[in-house]
Amino acid sequence: MNSPQLIVPLSQRLAGVADIECVTPDLNGIPRGKVMTVEGFLAGRRLQLARGVLLQAVMGGYPEPEFYGHDDGDLVLQALPEQVHVLPWAEVPRALAVCEAVELDGRPSGLSTRALLARVLKRYAERGWQPVVATELEFFLFERQADEYQPFRAPVGLDGRREPGISAFSVSSANGLRPFFEELKAGMAALGIPRDTFMNEMGISQFEINFVHGDALLLADQTFLFKHLLHEVALKHGLIAVCMAKPLPRVPGCSMHVHQSVVDQTGRNIFTDLGNAGPTAQFEHYLGGLQTCLGELTLLMAPHINSYQRFCNTYASPNNLCWSSDNRMAGLRIPASEPAARRVENRLPGGDANPYLAIAVSLAAGLHGIDQQLTPSAAVQGVFQAPDALTLPDTLPEAMHRLERSQLARQLFGDEFIDGYLATKRLELASFMDEITPWERRYLGSQV
Repeated sequence: MNSPQLIVPLSQRLAGVADIECVTPDLNGIPRGKVMTVEGFLAGRRLQLARGVLLQAVMGGYPEPEFYGHDDGDLVLQALPEQVHVLPWAEVPRALAVCEAVELDGRPSGLSTRALLARVLKRYAERGWQPVVATELEFFLFERQADEYQPFRAPVGLDGRREPGISAFSVSSANGLRPFFEELKAGMAALGIPRDTFMNEMGISQFEINFVHGDALLLADQTFLFKHLLHEVALKHGLIAVCMAKPLPRVPGCSMHVHQSVVDQTGRNIFTDLGNAGPTAQFEHYLGGLQTCLGELTLLMAPHINSYQRFCNTYASPNNLCWSSDNRMAGLRIPASEPAARRVENRLPGGDANPYLAIAVSLAAGLHGIDQQLTPSAAVQGVFQAPDALTLPDTLPEAMHRLERSQLARQLFGDEFIDGYLATKRLELASFMDEITPWERRYLGSQV
């Protein structure tokens, strides 16, 4: 079935719009690209972008040219017709096109995280399978402030107070954010993003959105678009939206759980045995692949120095590769469901993760387990202690080291991407180490 975006011709959808943002995700999942005229876009004018932009660090710098080509050559941004949207938050009519980054000869770029996910999905398609995915994204809404040395603060609510962190699962309008959420929901509809549920989460001014399950690449596009929408609408309402993994101390951080199952050409969930409604061998091998691979691939799901702060609270943010039926302490949870909906919830990625990478890592690891017929550990229940073999790296340097020495990562995602990704992360870590934090000044400045 054609999507509504494809039924109406582009020229009609873009009527009255002067400019269009042509963007593609960089390695951190940040939209990068150029703004061009709608006339040029509709005329099919080729739009090029420097290869190095896909490896741009969060501070704005780039690794050495050897990681993206010594000539610093260009890529071509190819717009996806089904992901061209008029931006609902723009005061002057403006549009956005999600693009795939391809090489000048037409090949998908080895540095593109979107293309990386597409390659993983191709491996499933070769077996006659299709992954079904849903993401759950958590985020905070804070008041704007210019001084980054000050902690984030919840906005003042309608009662004149700041939320103290007791509003989990509340449906009250006391926080005064109803106008923001109404515009956010309207924006999702305009961008073609179905929504399942919103909720007030456990943190201070923290919220979660659950996306409707579907095609993995489409869900990655929707999560990518939603984060862009979220930041833009928040600014319009005098707020800042924060998806970093741990923005506040002593409260839960932000996750981006990834639910995943696999169906065959008939639509049957290959994780469930039709005869007895129990789990199949493929389900167990999929779990075995996640347990075997994700420790080496943690950096692709927890990409920043702050990501590892989130793992400190092991209940709210599991830092292990144990699996369990409906136990939120386990990194791999099997939610209670009907047999036909049997799925794995990967609870490890943070809200700061690139959705294309987080989904690609989970699916590639699971397929590796099926292909190699890997066996998972026994399920855990209740309160448990994860064995060393099923623990994750707990610092950014350790995660970098594990990815750097991983032959599996290179086998699954290619040398070019892994080398470029690590080069950018080394640059970001070096930038962080150039900073002196308030903790160091507070406790070390006058005592040691």
